[in-house]
Amino acid sequence: MFTKILVPVDLTDSNRAAIEVASQLAARDDSVTLLHVIEAIADADFEDMKDFYQRLEDKARKAMVDLAAPLTVTNKQVDQQITYGNRAREIVGYAEEHGTELIVLSSRQLDPTQPEKTWTSISHQVAVLARCPVLLVK
Repeated sequence: MFTKILVPVDLTDSNRAAIEVASQLAARDDSVTLLHVIEAIADADFEDMKDFYQRLEDKARKAMVDLAAPLTVTNKQVDQQITYGNRAREIVGYAEEHGTELIVLSSRQLDPTQPEKTWTSISHQVAVLARCPVLLVK
């Protein structure tokens, strides 16, 4: 049903549930892309921060190999991508640019006493802004 699945990851264990769901939804020939967005520091020159960002990217690449392991064991086609910028914007933009058919991402539980604080979560922003279906995994 969905042949191009995008799983945005923040490199925490909370992503494992979303990756497992994506693995169950993806057939052998379907592609699953893990996408990690390194938040760019506003008003900072990227070149001046190049060494800092490179350390973050190196750490992210190592963590993504571990997160991708359950997918590679099941012989799923897995792509690992790292980009820089605003997380919600980059996720939605990547999905549109690459013809993503489904975004599967982790979502934290809403706090019913302070919903206005949790409505600004990355998962909520992606769910509202994405043009393709979004599956939130709690």
